[in-house]
Amino acid sequence: MASSIWSRARTPLQILLGAVLGVGLLLYGYAQSRLALFWRVTLPLLPALYLAHRSYRLYLGKLESERQHAEEMANLHLRTVEVLALAIEAKDQTTHQHVQRVRIYATEIGRALRLNPDELEALKAAALLHDIGKLAIPEHLVSKPGRLTPEEFEKMKTHPLVGAEILEKVEFPYPVVPIVRAHHEKWDGSGYPYGLKSTDIPMGARILAAVDFLDALVSDRQYRRGMPMEEALGKLLDESGKSFDPTVVHILRRRYKELEQLVQRRSIGKTGALSTDAKIEHGDAPGAGLEVPEPEQRGEAEQDRFLDAIAGARHEAQLLFELSQELGASLSLDETLSVFATKVRRLVPYDTLIIYLRRDAKLVAAHTSGEFCNRFSGQEIPWGEGVSGWVAQNTKPMINGNPAVEPTHGSDPLRFDSFKSALAVPLEGLDGVVGVVSLYRLQPGAFNTENLRIVLAISSKMGVAIENALKYKQAEESATTDYLTQLPNVRYLSVHLEKELVRAQREQTSLTVMVCDLDGFKQVNDRFGHVVGNRVLQRFAARLRESCREYDHVARMGGDEFVVVVPRLPVEAVRARAIQLASIAPEVAKEVCGEELLSLSIGYAMFPGDATDAEHLLAEADRRMYAVKASRPHSRNRRLYPRLRCQIAVELQAENNPQPFLGSVTDISLSGCFVETTQVFPASTNLSIAFMTPNGPLRAEGQVVRIRPGWGFAIKFHDIRSADRENLRHILDFVENGHAQQETQRYVASLKTR
Repeated sequence: MASSIWSRARTPLQILLGAVLGVGLLLYGYAQSRLALFWRVTLPLLPALYLAHRSYRLYLGKLESERQHAEEMANLHLRTVEVLALAIEAKDQTTHQHVQRVRIYATEIGRALRLNPDELEALKAAALLHDIGKLAIPEHLVSKPGRLTPEEFEKMKTHPLVGAEILEKVEFPYPVVPIVRAHHEKWDGSGYPYGLKSTDIPMGARILAAVDFLDALVSDRQYRRGMPMEEALGKLLDESGKSFDPTVVHILRRRYKELEQLVQRRSIGKTGALSTDAKIEHGDAPGAGLEVPEPEQRGEAEQDRFLDAIAGARHEAQLLFELSQELGASLSLDETLSVFATKVRRLVPYDTLIIYLRRDAKLVAAHTSGEFCNRFSGQEIPWGEGVSGWVAQNTKPMINGNPAVEPTHGSDPLRFDSFKSALAVPLEGLDGVVGVVSLYRLQPGAFNTENLRIVLAISSKMGVAIENALKYKQAEESATTDYLTQLPNVRYLSVHLEKELVRAQREQTSLTVMVCDLDGFKQVNDRFGHVVGNRVLQRFAARLRESCREYDHVARMGGDEFVVVVPRLPVEAVRARAIQLASIAPEVAKEVCGEELLSLSIGYAMFPGDATDAEHLLAEADRRMYAVKASRPHSRNRRLYPRLRCQIAVELQAENNPQPFLGSVTDISLSGCFVETTQVFPASTNLSIAFMTPNGPLRAEGQVVRIRPGWGFAIKFHDIRSADRENLRHILDFVENGHAQQETQRYVASLKTR
């Protein structure tokens, strides 16, 4: 371009030189002639001088206009290249921003190697467009999160040639095409597509190959996770002189920190994500109409082969039929998943099986089976990530994928690293993908096409069965959830407890039922109102749920009673768990009411030691919970200690006084009573009280705590043995049923006969 501009500028420059020569003649004429002679010589030259000046100004303006046009075309050219790069990223979303990073690295290394301007511009464009040939590669190969088969790799190897052919149509003014064509060649000649080696490979391609390799190692890819920069550089150095130019590797090793800082300073990925997932509402059919598939015409030979295949798979088909029958007969989600996991192992061997169900924009492990299954309970995978996420998003199965790319969260980020191969198949219902079934093996390449065919054969029925079970579960849960605390209610608790007992019996493990009751909750309602009481229940339910494991079950029985179902927990751990739960109640009361008004009574029963069925297990835990309440004489729970008005004759005996005396109990509870008597005792006097019951006298020990002169005194019972306390409960029941007066009359009559 510069030589053409110079050739066009030769004529005006000759004019300018002529003008300068004319001016020199003018000066000479002025010096050698008189004034008259000067004007006679100069006047004829003035028009020529004006024309020369005018022509030069016009030409300068034309040059400026052409320069601006050239800059605009160059900018347009660069934007076109960037748009083509964006098209590549749209094809391969997992390498988003990859080409921008490679461009910055490659350009700086090119400057360090003192490439000429044309070579540098070519390297910039090639860094953006080196993967444009992937537009011709099927999308499921480009984004496959697993190893390519030999056939798939043969297809992938064509992308440098296809990319070069595409870019040849652009007719770049600098050598972009050779760089793109050779960017997968290796220094030792083992690359593709032509097997070039050493300096036969264009310098730009050598730079791009090393930079692309380094960036690929440190970036997350579908088939593996990114590694630290230092580790990636170590692998790059190992390939120096084998795959890559040692000079380029040396510069990368020396300047990688500087280049990384440069990348961070520059804006990478300014363009937002393309609307590749947009749903277009309008447009029913193309102008030529939609294709309607026609029945296939099979030849006799093909039909014979098909019939032979059916005959050879008769036994397998029978097993699949039985499995599909069992799946279709159940609406229980847990039972459906359990049946599938158990049956499929007879057809396809695996070490661990995980059935993921779709929940919004992620997959959640709903059922795990096999070795290490407990490690994956509750595992979550974002939609489109890892092997399972890719299978769900693309609705395509994958065989022998790399389990290490499965996203992990929590305390065990390496939970998938022990597995070496994965078989994943999407589960599709009538409304789309409902989940993914993923089988994992400890050996690499452990699955074959037969395994894939078998799982595919039952995946459609499995998807429909899961979809039906999910809809049934949703309808069932809407009627089994407590509206206040959002915990399962008693109805759901009974169903769940039966299921857990069946599982515990099958797996021969323990199952613990813990019944919890809030002591003092009535006092909260009385003092602060029911709105605050509801807040206490909601907060306590939330804290109770947070303190339990993922597979524990918390339910509200009603009022201030809750139940926790805990599988596979030793006795010592159950006691520790009870202490932990008991600490929640006062903390919640302090948080909501500002006072520690609540305590928690907990009773628990275990399968198989305490009971073998759900009803007796729950009843035993409830009985023990009330026994714990009864062991707290200082508690003021009105429901546990009702004060009953009565008129019961009792015999009292003071400490250190052998002479008994009579009194009349006017009200009583499990914590104490009030006795009307003419006797007067100071506070803190210890007394023995004899109650007359149909089963004989019951003696209780107490202490005078309050005196009403002329009336009597109040007694607080000491701790009573459990057997005596049971008898005292019988007294309360006896009084409440109205039989106390008859018994009192009998007692008075017996006194008269003494």
